[in-house]
Amino acid sequence: IGTYIDRHNESPKPFIWTARAADILEKVKRARRSLNKRQSA
Repeated sequence: IGTYIDRHNESPKPFIWTARAADILEKVKRARRSLNKRQSA
């Protein structure tokens, strides 16, 4: 793992978000509803 990290850090690339914040928050809401249903059952 250390070798992989060292190699990757030699030429790092910035992380670029491809999803809109609203889309991410909507997915979180759907996941919470789904998890809450499973806990209630």
